[in-house]
Amino acid sequence: KAVVLENAPGNLKLIAPSIQKDLVNSCAKETIDLILSDVKDRYFSIMADEARDVSIKEQMAMVLRYVNDKGQIIERFVGVQHVTDTTSSALKEAIDEFFSSVNLSFSKLRGQGYDGASNMRGEFNGLKTKILREQPCAFYVHCFAHQLQLALVAVAKKNIDVNSFFTTANSLVNVVGASCKRRDALRAQYQEEL
Repeated sequence: KAVVLENAPGNLKLIAPSIQKDLVNSCAKETIDLILSDVKDRYFSIMADEARDVSIKEQMAMVLRYVNDKGQIIERFVGVQHVTDTTSSALKEAIDEFFSSVNLSFSKLRGQGYDGASNMRGEFNGLKTKILREQPCAFYVHCFAHQLQLALVAVAKKNIDVNSFFTTANSLVNVVGASCKRRDALRAQYQEEL
């Protein structure tokens, strides 16, 4: 007889936070294993960016880029790594930990892509330089999406109407977001209008 929610034992704990985390971690491990089996022993590149999450912890997102058996360029998100700070040393250590945890070798790394921050692309002590010391063939490319975003911001600042819109929107988010009471009032007003 199949066990479904209606006839499951009363002590079923599949919705407990620890069980949910285990399920998510199991899915993540299977997904990473599948991606790594596709990468195999091929050359690959890494793309990374760090940001502060909602809990005010620094996190670094990592993406692998490689060419599959069909000659297609594949980009796969492989995880978010907590970093203690955003220095190039801390970011390099996080990448080292990730590579060792999934048995990726720097000998196969052929590219690296990050934003243009000095901790990432610094000539003497940036992340790209630290990786180039270990793997001279891992060429650095400034992320094109980030370059596009920088260009769009520069253009938007030159247009008075667009600049005014974003300045007002930014002020509104800061004023409303800074107070739980204001957020609740805005939600209540929004619910009334619906």
